[in-house]
Amino acid sequence: MGINFIIGRKVGMTRIFDNQGMDYPVTVVEAGPCNVVQLKSFDKEGYSSVQIGFDEKLDSKLIKSEKGHFNNANISGRKVVKEFRFDGKVDNIKLGDEITASIFDIGDRVVVKGISKGKGFAGHMKRHNFGGGRASHGKNSVMRKAGSVGAGTSPGKVWKGTRMAGRMGGEFVSVKNLLVTRIDGDKNLIFIRGAIPGANNGIVYISRQ
Repeated sequence: MGINFIIGRKVGMTRIFDNQGMDYPVTVVEAGPCNVVQLKSFDKEGYSSVQIGFDEKLDSKLIKSEKGHFNNANISGRKVVKEFRFDGKVDNIKLGDEITASIFDIGDRVVVKGISKGKGFAGHMKRHNFGGGRASHGKNSVMRKAGSVGAGTSPGKVWKGTRMAGRMGGEFVSVKNLLVTRIDGDKNLIFIRGAIPGANNGIVYISRQ
């Protein structure tokens, strides 16, 4: 089929042991099963892509336009739908085709994308790793301050993009060059070495590098 991407749900982190007895951290992802919802070709839309859906959704929760969209692929509703660019020919792919964790192999390098954990309003030191002010020689209440943010007369303003306190986390993050170390095809689980974005039960998008 040639598809090298899938939608999954982050289960959590654990550790596994290799043949030499060394252990290393892995993230467990429930990858699929997903179904092909829509196909776009270069001839019609100007680019090739495959839209896949993950996690079944009750028909009572679907609006009419969604029902029609999924009926075209002859599948039930899906909660998560994502379009992936596809370099190959979509002629070999059919609507409704199932995608499982078996599309990956042990040793594959993958890119994982997801929404990072939201940390709320954070100060300069936590958000941007500032060093803070000195804590001795008569200084008072400047230990966790940001310091100067710009000149007074010229330019007479604070430049956009200045690193300051503010909302931290909750952003779309991509982590590259992660290693697939184990695959459980029966349960559609992928064990990825290292950490991936988001909290447990969060939706992630995995594609081969």
